[in-house]
Amino acid sequence: MKVEHYITWWNVENLFDVRNSPRRPEWLENKLNSELKKWTRTILNTKLKNLVSIMQSLNDGKGSDIYGLCEVENQYVLHLLADRLNDALPDRAYEIILHNSDDKRGIDIGVIYDTKKYSIQQLNGENKVFTYRITKRSPTRDILQIELVTKRGNNLVLLMNHWYSRLTGKYFSEPYRIISAETLSYWVMRTQEELGVDTPILVMGDFNDEPFDRSMTEYAQSSSSKKKVLSGRNPYLYNLMWGLFGKEVGTHTYGSEVLLIDQFLVAKGLIQRDAKLKVKEGSCKIEVIASMVKGKYNAPIRFNSRKNVYNKKGVSDHLPISLIIEEK
Repeated sequence: MKVEHYITWWNVENLFDVRNSPRRPEWLENKLNSELKKWTRTILNTKLKNLVSIMQSLNDGKGSDIYGLCEVENQYVLHLLADRLNDALPDRAYEIILHNSDDKRGIDIGVIYDTKKYSIQQLNGENKVFTYRITKRSPTRDILQIELVTKRGNNLVLLMNHWYSRLTGKYFSEPYRIISAETLSYWVMRTQEELGVDTPILVMGDFNDEPFDRSMTEYAQSSSSKKKVLSGRNPYLYNLMWGLFGKEVGTHTYGSEVLLIDQFLVAKGLIQRDAKLKVKEGSCKIEVIASMVKGKYNAPIRFNSRKNVYNKKGVSDHLPISLIIEEK
C-alpha cells in the first residue's frame, strides 16, 4: 500500500518577532526599528491566526506533512506557528527546523514537519542539516538542506531556497540569483555524488525568477523535459511548474504582473518509474483559497504594506504551492 506525503512551500511574508524583542540581535533591531513601528503582539497573533487558518485547510483539512516556509525571523515565531498548528490539528506532532542567516532583514527559511511521519537523518550524532552561504559583495539568504527519513526508512533530501528579490530591478538583481542557481546546482551534484544519483531530492523555494528565466534554465539546470532529466549526465532538475503555465494564475503579483516564482524542482530520483519515492503525476498545484485572494487572477491579499499598515484579513503576498510524493 502506498503512503502519500503532502508537501507545501510558502513565502509567509514577514513573520517577525515583536518589536524590541530580546531575541533579536542589536544590528537587526536597528535595521527593523522603523519597519516594525506598529508591529505589536496583537498584530503578530492575528498574523499567526490567519496563517494557521490556511495551513490547516490544506490536504483536505488534514494539513500538510511538511511545510517549507520563508520570511520567518527566528525559531521563536516559528515555534509559535507550529504550536498553534498542533492545536488546530491534534492528530499531528509538528516540530521545526530554522537556520538564522545574515540576511539584512532577518527573514530566513524554516521547516515544520510531522514527527509522526519523519525523523531527521543523523550524522555523527547530529541532525543532518546543512546550509550554504550565498555571497555577492555581501551575504544573501542561505540555501537550507535537510535530510528526512520516512517511517518506512526511505531518505528524502529537501533543498530550500529564497533567492534575491527583484526590487532593484529584474536585470540589475539577476546576478545574485544566478550565483544562487549555480550554488544550488553544485549541491545537487554533490548530494548525488555522496548519496547516489538516484537519491530523491526535492528543491523548493521562492526563486524570484520564473521557470523560463535563465537563472533557472541555464544555471540551476532545470528543465520542462522529464526525458532530459532522466537521461542526462548533468544534475538536471525537472521543473514541475511548467504544467501550470497558461492558467492565468501565479504565486505572486507585482503591479500588473502575475508571476510564477515559487516552484518545485526534482532530481531524477523522484521521477524514475520504479522509485520508492515518486512525485504523484499531476499533484503539483498552486493552493488558491478563496479567503486569501482577490480579483480575476487570484492575487494574494497581503497582510501588511510597506507603510506599516496591516490588513487583518490578509495573509501573505504569496500563494502556497503543494505536491504529493508517493512512497511504496
